[in-house]
Amino acid sequence: MSSTSNGVVRSGSIGGEFYDFSCKVMLIGDSGVGKTCLLVRFKDGAFLAGSFISTVGIDFRNKIVDVDGSKIKLQIWDTAGQERFRSVTHAYYRDAHALLLLYDVANRQSFDHIRAWVAEIKEYASEDVVVMLLGNKADISSDRVVRRDEGEKLARDHGIAFMETSAKTGLNVELAFIAVAKDLRAKKTRKPNDPSFSVKQYVDERKVNPANCCTA
Repeated sequence: MSSTSNGVVRSGSIGGEFYDFSCKVMLIGDSGVGKTCLLVRFKDGAFLAGSFISTVGIDFRNKIVDVDGSKIKLQIWDTAGQERFRSVTHAYYRDAHALLLLYDVANRQSFDHIRAWVAEIKEYASEDVVVMLLGNKADISSDRVVRRDEGEKLARDHGIAFMETSAKTGLNVELAFIAVAKDLRAKKTRKPNDPSFSVKQYVDERKVNPANCCTA
């Protein structure tokens, strides 16, 4: 196993499965927006139905994905959204390669807090970190209070990729993580004359909007 200067681990194995790169992804956002459910949906293909205990502090899961001929180990950190845990999670921002910032489309306050989360990212994360805004719980229709175009505008204002997701139906969940993995791989393997990879363009070309999804 070896490490590059930016902390990306090159080559190794986990559970007997080898990988070429290991990258750190953090899920951040208010408590209750569905960070843990999103992680479990991606990692295990399951949905955590019913009530469960909120994440305390920070936890992580690993998953290896195949991206353009490379195996990428995503070390996905699930963070607590409560204010009292913020000082703990701030310490993990600096060496994160990607941050998935979530709000709940049925919770206006979680959306209103996004600007504060973006300010924290600018203060604590590295300049080249990949940031993606996710409007989660998009399967909800009658209780929705945040329109999709509001999320799109906020993402444009901050120059980051955006899509709505649903841990319940799986809408765009895998796409979010694969887009991050592709971007991170491109950064580590790109040659001088290779075209740059755009997370926003990749997501915009492939994301499914809830209104066009039969499961939404």
